[in-house]
Amino acid sequence: MHALDWTVVCGYFGVMVAIGWWSRRRVHDVKDFYLAGRRMPWWLTGISHHMSGYSAVMFVAFAGVAYTDGITVYFWAFATIGIGTAIGAWLFAARWNRLSSRLGVASPLEYLAERYNIPTQQALAWSGSLLKIFDVASKWFAVSVLLNSFAGVPLTLGIIITGTVTMAYCTAGGLWADALTDFGQFIIQGLAAIVMIWAVLAELGGVSGLWTLWGDLPEGHLSPTTAKYTTVFLMVYILVKTLEYNGGMWNLAQRYMAAPDTHAARRGAILSATLYLVWPLVLMFPMFAAPLIVPGLEDPTTSYAVMTTTLLPAGMVGLVLAGFFSHTMAMVASDANAISSVITRDMLPVMWNRARAFTEQQRLNAARITTFSFITFSMIVATQAQNLGGVLSIVVSWVGALMGPISIPLLLGMLPWFRSCGSRAALVSWAGGLGTYAFVYYALDSSQTVIVVTPILVSLALYTGLGLLLPERSERTDEIIDIAGREDDDTDGSGRPSPGPAVTV
Repeated sequence: MHALDWTVVCGYFGVMVAIGWWSRRRVHDVKDFYLAGRRMPWWLTGISHHMSGYSAVMFVAFAGVAYTDGITVYFWAFATIGIGTAIGAWLFAARWNRLSSRLGVASPLEYLAERYNIPTQQALAWSGSLLKIFDVASKWFAVSVLLNSFAGVPLTLGIIITGTVTMAYCTAGGLWADALTDFGQFIIQGLAAIVMIWAVLAELGGVSGLWTLWGDLPEGHLSPTTAKYTTVFLMVYILVKTLEYNGGMWNLAQRYMAAPDTHAARRGAILSATLYLVWPLVLMFPMFAAPLIVPGLEDPTTSYAVMTTTLLPAGMVGLVLAGFFSHTMAMVASDANAISSVITRDMLPVMWNRARAFTEQQRLNAARITTFSFITFSMIVATQAQNLGGVLSIVVSWVGALMGPISIPLLLGMLPWFRSCGSRAALVSWAGGLGTYAFVYYALDSSQTVIVVTPILVSLALYTGLGLLLPERSERTDEIIDIAGREDDDTDGSGRPSPGPAVTV
């Protein structure tokens, strides 16, 4: 790292913090902090949804898979998200928006108290929050690995630097800060991607490398599936990502809820889906070429960092590193905001009676405190990521497998086809999925496919089966589902979403 590179990185950090503190002036209450006042335009909704969906893990763990296995990583890691988000544009985006506008919901789990009951809501809230701590920790660790590869910065110090900067802007500005920094980070990411593609093509002999590269890659690198990442794995991962990127990752539900109306929410989802299908190919082109440019690496996860420091001049290295930061900080900031909303609005009032009587200013203070605390805990866990199996193990084996049991009652609970699935079905499917994961992961020597596929299928079978065999249904459940799905009164005639009765806990 040259002094010019550090200047670029420090400048990037400064701009992100400045945006966060500027956004602070737009935050007057909890709904501003969590939902940006429901004034987020569709294009910002889509870009923020997209940027909040992946992190520096892409340039560490996924770059390692691209180095050893080729293009399969695009198909299961990103094409599945594009397909899942496109499904969500039709099925979930508008429903989340109506829950927010008509029921006054500001947290993705808030409606569950009445859709099922408070114990179900709390089970999903606690398990999802704990899982997110480990998920975010893997992102901190991934970006610290990059800092270490680029500049020899110790892993723990890298975690502290990135976490502190993210904490500063997202604690101050809430969702407005998250979304606006997402947009700035998208631009920086694009510039960094163009720089890397230019450097790689120069190494490959010019623009012709765009089409001559593929015939020179190792055998099997052009196959969408491999022995480890099978066709079954790919198909089930579409289901996993459909649930995960349409509300299972609570921060992404917030993007739909923050849009001014259902039409903006849908358009934002379509934009995000399009980006997921196209943009990762731009970002990953250097990763696919890595075996030809830096062959024989002992640690494939360092391939992108090695190429960057080898091929780029001073200043450009800093720009690419800022692009790495942009991924992680975008995802973590939005995760922190979503987890804070769940803790403040869903968990704290149940655990502490006094929280139910908080003034608006006290709620806003609690929101900032919980955001700060979540980031701090995730940073502490990040220092132990190597002892937890590494980044890829956490992201795929943990989050990919456990997201389904947690998100099935949350997402399917708003669809009319699952009206008869009540709290019994929700809790049993949640517990059955988690128990199945523990069995196949710890008790059996299972493959990657079995670890990811089995929990979500068991959870889905239990949820739908109990709904059919032991149906639970109430007038309030029907009312919530009907409100979320009703398209005939999306606006009140003036273009503004029509109000509805507030959820009470």
